Amino acid sequence: MEPLIPNKYPVRQNDGTSLPIDRRTLLQLAGAGSAAWLARVAGLLAAEEPLQLHREPARAVILLWLAGGPSQLETFDPHPDKPIAAGTKAIETSVADIQLAAGLPRLASEMESVSLIRSLVSKEGDHERGTYLVKSGYRPNPTLVHPSIGAICASQLPTEGTEIPRHVSILAGQWPGQGGFLGPQFDAFQMGDPQGPVPDVAPHVSPERLQRRLADLDVVQHAFAQGRAAAVRATGHRATVEAARRMMASDQLQAFDVSQEPQALRDRYGNTPFGRGCLAARRLVEVGVRCVEVTLTGWDSHANNHAIHRRLVETLDPAFATLLADLRERDLLNHTVVLCGGEFGRTPQVNRLEGRDHWPHGFSMALAGGGIRGGQVLGGTDPEGSKRVANPCPVANLHATIVAALGLNPEQENIAPSGRPVKLSEGGPIDSLLES
Repeated sequence: MEPLIPNKYPVRQNDGTSLPIDRRTLLQLAGAGSAAWLARVAGLLAAEEPLQLHREPARAVILLWLAGGPSQLETFDPHPDKPIAAGTKAIETSVADIQLAAGLPRLASEMESVSLIRSLVSKEGDHERGTYLVKSGYRPNPTLVHPSIGAICASQLPTEGTEIPRHVSILAGQWPGQGGFLGPQFDAFQMGDPQGPVPDVAPHVSPERLQRRLADLDVVQHAFAQGRAAAVRATGHRATVEAARRMMASDQLQAFDVSQEPQALRDRYGNTPFGRGCLAARRLVEVGVRCVEVTLTGWDSHANNHAIHRRLVETLDPAFATLLADLRERDLLNHTVVLCGGEFGRTPQVNRLEGRDHWPHGFSMALAGGGIRGGQVLGGTDPEGSKRVANPCPVANLHATIVAALGLNPEQENIAPSGRPVKLSEGGPIDSLLES
C-alpha cells in the first residue's frame, strides 16, 4: 500500500535513476553543496507534492460546533453502570458493540456512517484556547494567528465559481473560524438563524441610488490608485468591493433560504435554529461553499449537567442524524466531511452542583462522510475516571485527518507574514479513519 503522505523527494542521479531522500537530507546536502545544487533543492522543496489518495477527495467540511464543551459521558462515550456515569444510561446503535448516551437514538441509527474518537487529548482547558486549538489544529501562539480549518478549505480548495463566501459560520459563537495569517478574506461569514434574512447583502437604498453610489466609489478608487498601485494591491480593497457586489447580486444567496425546502424535511431536522442551520449547511455545500460551521451553544455544564445535556441532545440528535441522511440522499456525504464536537470534555466526577467541569484529558469527536470510515471507535477513556487514555489522540492528528480527507497534504506549508513557514497541520493523519 502506498504511503498516505509522500515524505520522500525523488532526486535524479548521474546514472538516470531517482533516489528518494527526505526533506532533512535535502537540506543537509544543500548546505554542503554549491549554489546550483541549492537552487535545485529549493525547487524540490517549493513543489509540494499532492496527497496520493485512491479515492476522490472530499470537497467540503461541515463542523457542528458544540460550544462550551459537551460531556463525553452524556454524548459519545458513555460508561453505563459505572460511578462516573452518575446515572447516565447508554443505548445500542446500528453497529454492534458501539453505544451512545441515551437521548441520541436517531444518530444511533446512523452509526454505520459515523466514527468516534474517544481519546482526544489537549493541554487547553480554557474555552477560548480550546476552541482555537480544535478549529485550527494549533495551540495559541502570541506571535501568530493560525487559520481555522474553514479558512484552509476556502483558501486551498477550488472556488468553482462560488460567488458567496466559501467559509460560513451559522449561529456564530464567540470565536468563529478565522482566516488568521491567511487574511481576513478567509474569516467566516457570520449569520444567525437561517429563518431570518442574510445580513448585510440587501441595499438600504433604491437601485438607482445604489448605482450612483457605486459610480462615485469607482471615481474615488481610481483617484486613489494614481501613483499608488502597490498600496492598492496591498489593501485588497478593490477585490473586496467586487466580491461584495457579486455576492449581493448572486442567486446563490438563496442557499441560505431554508424555507424553500419541503416542510417534511424541515421537520426532520427539527424546528430549532440549530436544525435550520444544519439544513442551510447542506444547501450551502451544494453551491460550492467549502466549510460551514453551525454552533449549538450552552454545553458549559458546571451545574445541572444532566438536565442541560438532556435538553441539548434533543436538538442535536435530529439535526445531526438528518444531516447525514440528507447528504447521503443527495450523493453529497462521500464528498463532505461532517465533524461534531466541542473544545474539550467534562470531568468524570460530578461536582457538588451536580455539574461537570472542564476536562481536556480525554474527550470525544464524531466524524462522518468525506471518505471517513464509519462504524468504528478509536481510543477509550478510563471507566474509573482517571486521566489514563487508551490510544491518546492529539487534536493536531484530528486536524491532519480532515486535511488529508480533503486531498491536501498536511505537510504543505504556507508562509506567514513574518516569513515563517507553517504547515497546514503539525499532526499526522489517522490512517484507520481514512478510506483508501
